[in-house]
This record gives sequence, structure tokens and C-alpha cells, in this order.
Amino acid sequence: MNLQQNQKIINLLTICIKAGRAVKGFDMVAEAVKSAKAFCVIAACDASERTMKEVSFICDKYSVPLIRILSSKEELAVFTGKNTAVIAVCDKGFSDKFIEIAEESSDIA
Repeated sequence: MNLQQNQKIINLLTICIKAGRAVKGFDMVAEAVKSAKAFCVIAACDASERTMKEVSFICDKYSVPLIRILSSKEELAVFTGKNTAVIAVCDKGFSDKFIEIAEESSDIA
């Protein structure tokens, strides 16, 4: 993923959060994935190895795309209002666009 694609994701994520179509934090993300409310999950570049292992497992189990971005947890906090490593997108339209951007650079898991 290049910086331009990362910025597109951040811009779209900001709109998604303002629209109330995203959940933040590992526990909320895991619940959204398990209850089939999440259409994709976005992970910060500095998410811990344990967090990535657990979120990857959950996403794989429920066939939810996982997208790693170049932004850190602290950078995401500026846009989301919460210092978190993972965000679930709970809207099909937003999710499709995130996946489209990520597939441009093959950064989707």
C-alpha cells in the first residue's frame, strides 16, 4: 500500500465513522465480526502480534476481509477519537470501497 492509497482509506474511514458505520476496539470488532455485522476489518500498522493473530483468526473463521494500513494506532486516534488498532466497517458500501482500494496494492488478507 502506498501513501496515496493509505490516505484514501483514512479519508473514507473518517466519513464512515462520522456516519456511525464503524466500531472501534478489539472486543467490539470481534463481536461485530461474530454477529455478521462487520463487512471488513481495518488494522493499524503497529497492531501487536497477538492482536493481529487473534483478529486474523476471527476474520478467517467468519470470512471477513482484513486490511492492514500504513497508519499507526496514534494516527488513527486523531481521526477516530479512540486509540485503537482495529476497526470494523459495518456497512457494505463502505466495505466494498475499502476492499477496492486495498486490492489496488494487494494489501488485503
